[in-house]
Amino acid sequence: MRVVSGDLKGRGLKAVPGNSTRPTTDKVKESLFNIIGPYFSGGTGLDLFAGSGGLGIEGLSRGLEKVIFVDLDGKAIATINENIKLCGLEDRSEVYRNDAARALKALKKRDIAFDYVFLDPPYKKQQLIRLMEMMDNASLVAEGGVIVCEHASDISLPEMVGSMKQSRHEEYGIIGITIYIYNKVQEEGV
Repeated sequence: MRVVSGDLKGRGLKAVPGNSTRPTTDKVKESLFNIIGPYFSGGTGLDLFAGSGGLGIEGLSRGLEKVIFVDLDGKAIATINENIKLCGLEDRSEVYRNDAARALKALKKRDIAFDYVFLDPPYKKQQLIRLMEMMDNASLVAEGGVIVCEHASDISLPEMVGSMKQSRHEEYGIIGITIYIYNKVQEEGV
């Protein structure tokens, strides 16, 4: 597992010990960022169910200004912190050990809107629609923000979830990637 492109290209990342997490493969990560980027001029990201932090770190390497990493697993949090330190990204990262839904409620209080959200929950506990609805209701995504959902390829997500409209769906073997764009203004008819 490594950083695929950007300032930290080629930098190796540690995986979470054990088999409780499933890191996004470098091939899928590269394809995903080629779709949504491939590079950024600032912006904030949220890596929910961050695992090793690979998606958020890739975003930082490609130009995101700041990323908030959230995971419930203690081993994952330790790995994220280690990877952030290895990459020298401490000043551009925040790491929280929390349940995804509780984390979203806490972030709502901070009055923050993310430009990029990476959602990669455990496939067996699919929560994508509920979490996207929570983000929509809490206005946690910036206008035009991108929501990336990683899921099992046999999962089909709806065309619309609140103010989020599906813009692309790709499959890589057993992995499905569905990308949404947040458009509250169009939703409100303004």
